Amino acid sequence: MSSDASSSIDLELNDVEQQYARERQEIHQVAQDLDRLENLARVLSTRSAAHADEGLDEDDFNLERILRRSLQRAEDDGIKHRSHGALFQNLTVQGIDMGAKALLTVGEVLKTPLNIVSMIKEARNKKYRNIIEGFDGVVRSGEMLLVLGRPGSGCSTFLRVMAGEVDSFTGVSGEITYDGIDQKTMKGRFKGDLLFSPEQDIHFPVLNVNETLSFAADIKAPRVRSGNVSRQEYVNNVRDILATVYGLRHTYNTRVGNDYIRGVSGGERKRVSLAEVMAGGARFVSWDNSTRGLDASTALEYAQTLRTTTNLLKTTAIVAIYQAGENIYTLFDKVTVIYAGRQIYFGRVGEARKYFEDMGYVCAPRQTTAEFLTALTDPAQVPVKDGMQGKVPFTPEEFVAYWKASADYKRLLNEMDEYRAELAPSEKLDYMMASSTQERPLHGKRKGSPYTLSFWMQLRILMRRGIQRQKGDKAYVFSTIFSSIAQSLIVGSLFYNISPTYNGAFSRGGCMYFAILYFTVNALAEMAMTYPQRMIVEKQKRFAFYHPAAESISAFITSLPLRFFNYVTFSLIFYFIPMFNETPSQFFIFFLFVQLTTTCIALFFQAIAAFSPTLEAANAVAGLGLMITFIYAGYLIPVPLMKVWFRWLNYLNPLRFGFEVLISNEMHGRKMDCTANLIPSGGKYEDMALDYRVCAATGSQTAKDYVLGDDYLSEKFNFSFGHTWRNFGIVLAYFILFFVLSAIGSEITSPRGMVGDVLVFRRGHMPGDEEKKQARLTDNSSSANSKNESSSDSSQEGKNKQDDLAMTEIFSWQHVDYTVTLPNGEDRQLLCDVQGYTKPGTLTALMGESGAGKTTLLNNLAQRINVGVISGDMLVDGKPIRADFKRRTGYVQQQDLHVAECTVRESLRFSAALRQPSSVPLAEKYEYCERVIEMLEMQPYAEAVVGVLGQGLNVEQRKKLSIGVELAAKPSLLMFLDEPTSGLDSQSAWAIVQLLRRLADAGQSILCTIHQPSATLFEQFDKLLLLKRGGKTVYFGPIGKSSSTLVNYFEANGAPKCGEDENPAEYILNCIGAGATASVNRDWHEIWTASPEYATLTKEIEDMHAELRQKPAMEVSKELSRRYAASPWMQLKYVTGRMFLQYWRDPNYIVAKTILMISSGLFVGFSFWNANHTVLGIQNLLFGVFLAIMVSVPMMNQMQPRVILLRELYEVRESASNTYHWMALLSATIIAELPYNIVLSTVYYCCYYFPIHFHRATTYAGYQYFVYGLIFPIYYTTFGLLITTLSPDAATANIITGLLMCFILSFAGIFQPYSAIPHFWKFMYRISPLTYFLESMLGNVLHDVEVRCGDDEFNVFNPPDGQTCYQYAADFLTTSGGYINNPNATSLCQYCQYTTGDDYLSTINVKFSHRWRDIGFLCVYLVFNVFAAFIVYYFLRIAKIDVFGSIKKRLRR
Repeated sequence: MSSDASSSIDLELNDVEQQYARERQEIHQVAQDLDRLENLARVLSTRSAAHADEGLDEDDFNLERILRRSLQRAEDDGIKHRSHGALFQNLTVQGIDMGAKALLTVGEVLKTPLNIVSMIKEARNKKYRNIIEGFDGVVRSGEMLLVLGRPGSGCSTFLRVMAGEVDSFTGVSGEITYDGIDQKTMKGRFKGDLLFSPEQDIHFPVLNVNETLSFAADIKAPRVRSGNVSRQEYVNNVRDILATVYGLRHTYNTRVGNDYIRGVSGGERKRVSLAEVMAGGARFVSWDNSTRGLDASTALEYAQTLRTTTNLLKTTAIVAIYQAGENIYTLFDKVTVIYAGRQIYFGRVGEARKYFEDMGYVCAPRQTTAEFLTALTDPAQVPVKDGMQGKVPFTPEEFVAYWKASADYKRLLNEMDEYRAELAPSEKLDYMMASSTQERPLHGKRKGSPYTLSFWMQLRILMRRGIQRQKGDKAYVFSTIFSSIAQSLIVGSLFYNISPTYNGAFSRGGCMYFAILYFTVNALAEMAMTYPQRMIVEKQKRFAFYHPAAESISAFITSLPLRFFNYVTFSLIFYFIPMFNETPSQFFIFFLFVQLTTTCIALFFQAIAAFSPTLEAANAVAGLGLMITFIYAGYLIPVPLMKVWFRWLNYLNPLRFGFEVLISNEMHGRKMDCTANLIPSGGKYEDMALDYRVCAATGSQTAKDYVLGDDYLSEKFNFSFGHTWRNFGIVLAYFILFFVLSAIGSEITSPRGMVGDVLVFRRGHMPGDEEKKQARLTDNSSSANSKNESSSDSSQEGKNKQDDLAMTEIFSWQHVDYTVTLPNGEDRQLLCDVQGYTKPGTLTALMGESGAGKTTLLNNLAQRINVGVISGDMLVDGKPIRADFKRRTGYVQQQDLHVAECTVRESLRFSAALRQPSSVPLAEKYEYCERVIEMLEMQPYAEAVVGVLGQGLNVEQRKKLSIGVELAAKPSLLMFLDEPTSGLDSQSAWAIVQLLRRLADAGQSILCTIHQPSATLFEQFDKLLLLKRGGKTVYFGPIGKSSSTLVNYFEANGAPKCGEDENPAEYILNCIGAGATASVNRDWHEIWTASPEYATLTKEIEDMHAELRQKPAMEVSKELSRRYAASPWMQLKYVTGRMFLQYWRDPNYIVAKTILMISSGLFVGFSFWNANHTVLGIQNLLFGVFLAIMVSVPMMNQMQPRVILLRELYEVRESASNTYHWMALLSATIIAELPYNIVLSTVYYCCYYFPIHFHRATTYAGYQYFVYGLIFPIYYTTFGLLITTLSPDAATANIITGLLMCFILSFAGIFQPYSAIPHFWKFMYRISPLTYFLESMLGNVLHDVEVRCGDDEFNVFNPPDGQTCYQYAADFLTTSGGYINNPNATSLCQYCQYTTGDDYLSTINVKFSHRWRDIGFLCVYLVFNVFAAFIVYYFLRIAKIDVFGSIKKRLRR
């Protein structure tokens, strides 16, 4: 029924109208109903779909009736609500079979030409495998399906395929229908109804929660709305209701944030993701490991929000959850179990355990059902009933055969048949089409489009969001404005009051070129900003929110006001300081073309980024594009001198047309006096008539003492002012072209597809090498097949392998308080009077709700806190902590941070070599690493590199490596671990905790935080320290067998009784009121401090301290008293060796640099091919040297992200553990970078120097190579490192690099000759290092070069009657130099102002005789860069003078 028809009925029936008005008023009074909705959400979140309507109290029932009436009104108004169930049968997904591959190194790349045939064969003969095979099932609308399986079993693949994301797979077969409608139709017409939600929460971090949710609601707001409410009312209602259900009302004005920008908490960000999906109207959602990193209480609340959503809105959810507790498990309707890509069960959650128990397997006491079901995918880990040994299924095939023959499978097939019988696909499709028609606009929308709004409506909403993003990123807005103003002041003042005579002509050209150069470099920097948001845009495209092209266009449009402001401020300052033509028309032409041309170039770079799948690819293309726009703008190489093979690039360059207008606009109508440039001059010539003299200037005419600007432009650049509006049309055409290309590229280019986990091995150590594989797997097969055998092996071999792990000292802490000062000056206490201890041989758990201070306490105890005020006692054997504490402890962080290019074995050896005492022989250290590898069962992948997720170790393997790196250091006192099971499935978590248990049994003292522990996992711990919010202790003491001691304490103090099947870990968290919306009426901290257990603990610690103080203090080893175990030289040796290994194993980095240097060198070399030694020719060689210097900027830009990544790894993990000194890091960076940069500068030198035909003599060519091939790479390497040390991140480093390079280049005499530099800036010419690079290189290549003017470069004058040209000009030639081309002529004397290159060099203050002096100065700069980098790093990174952080904080206020 249409909305108009509904309105007619309302008008006809007055009483109905009044009723509707009352109900609409009731709905609009959101503030009144939200609290009651929250209560309803709590009740409904605990019910499965089958029981959603049972037992609600009267108040809740009334509120539910309000919600149901809302749906009823929608139906009465003719609004059709869509929901989808799904049926899949014999579902099989195929992908590339690649579980492992060999590591690609620089050496392998160099050998590519020799292996190209085998590489082609390998590419043609790819092997494929079934990732998942033969899946069957049915999920009705309003149901929740739980997907269980180990990592790599195919869970994510199943979720993706069910949500319609099949592009990353090679083939999908079988049946998938949604209420009878095929997947292709659903993806094409109802794409927004099917969603896959990955575990990462990706949002625009600078937007707040209100803006994020409002956007999602607005972009999916239907055309026909219930009650005919306005669009804004609809958006507000949806936002408020969802924020209430998900507990987000208090975060409306808080940024969403991300890992680097502070915002809402991780749990709240997860709820924002949920609300965004629901606000977008998703009906069928696949959630992949969406509880990762959440504690047990928050994970439960998360699952409850899903349950609420499905019950209220009848949506369908398919969810993969690792370590799902029993309370979470029971919220689901159905469960499917996946074993190595095969489905071994699908059915009701209440029937799954019985199915497998009837099979013969036994669920251990207090083992959650989800844990039991997951464990079945590793059958050796699950006990079997007596008499069933050898009879139960073991392999995936056996499980599948049992499943297919079971009554449960037949029941499933019957249910699927019944489901099919209920369906009417054609009617369903008609209904869905009618529903979507009501949502979507009647006009302005493409037929068959899956988007709710038309393109123009999308654009309007996206533009509003773009403005919000700019407001949220004040630091960026301020930095661009500040940079524009600063650059205009600096460059403008450099060209202050340019001489109106001919002497100022060159400066005017350089000044105009700089105007567009600055904004062009800025545009290149802006390109990199598009990539962080690409994943967000891609996600919202999958959500069918909007066209990516609309986002691209809106981003450009919303950037225009800021661009315009920057152009205005820049132009007003920059234009008038040099004293350009002060007429309105010329100023506005300048302003128009600076804005139009540089914006066009910005769109050019945006188009490159839009079509490039990665930032690396975009930088490679854009770098060459930048070189082309610079060289062929008509300034560095004037059009007449361009080589024919590259001249066509001049016509493809919008910068060339813009620059022509800028310089001709300035020069047009200008009459430049050249009295000072008249020739012949001096002595007797001063009295000669102008008929016998001429200006030594381009464009000069006989008998005139001035040069017309138009003549100068025509002769030197082949430019004309008459091209102004023609060029406007050309630049505008390029503007439109790049604008369209940018939009198209954004629409059709997607990020790279997902890949599965692939181990990357060193070549020669692949698993296929049977001998080496057998050697690595010796004595490991039994531990891999049987948990019991593994345990017995561990206990049997523990005495041989873990004797050195035993510890003897007790670590204790008492009355520990920790307070920090917030930005607003308020003091907040994060830890309050915490006490406890750890003894050798014990495993202690640290638990609490989110925000309780678990990690904070761990960092305090590990002495890793450097802000705030810490008080209390931390003692070792009753005595204060000594200087060797960090050396004697290990700390495993939650983040698994490692060098991606190192293998597992190399990582362990690096830690052992630098952290074990130097007196221990290296062979013994390495032998201990092998024992650690065996203890952690890492033999199968010991020679695999760490890599990145998907192309390297998986989550479990990385966690083991993190533990192994700390064990390799042989901590003799204590091991700290922060959430070692976070992100792992139940079996992997069990393996990690079993490992910790074995280490504790071997004598280690271990304290670790833990999230979402199952009952069986929880019981592996000896003691528990439980915290509540505010860092207050709730319990410290033994857990007891089957957690009896802990449970008895809570039950004795008034907590509800813990059920037999209840998880004690979840039970205690529920008791203390953990969770975002949970609350309790009792203060368990006060109960603890008043309990006898607390008094006993306090007395025990005090008695322990008294007893331990009586023991003689252990003698502090001289070696352990040092901060670092290894000597400085040993640190440098190992760090440098590792860094060389990283570079060798990262061919992408080296190849990118190689391509940059070769392509740039050849391009510049052949652009100046066989340079003519004319006046303009030798001037252009100056710019050739400039380009050779400028190539260092992208070289530094490529280096800096890598260095910052290494710096972050060092500061987060290696510095905190005293692995090596920061000086070793900086020194190793320089040493490892230099060989590659020297080799690549040599390559550039060969590609650039010889095509130009510079001096071939060894004296000159050798000197040029010495400067450019050796000294210059050392300079830009150390200069780039210096910039990196003062930059907080890679993006900032790149920006600072560009700014500083432009700054020192502008004062090097390239664009503004030394003689024309204002007096107050001349000091910058002398201290700019590029001044000396320019002088040394340019002076070397132009020394003694014979200059011959071109036919159009001679200054022509007539001698007096009766004299030849030489006779007349002889005196002048003696004093001023130059030569007469036709000395015996009696008219039209052709004078060339330069005889040799040295004549030209003297005009730009360059002397060949200074070349060795310049090398001395350059060496000083090299030393300065190194020392400055060390000093800056110390003050900013060690002394923690956070300049950038302080600025950002002030800006964000």
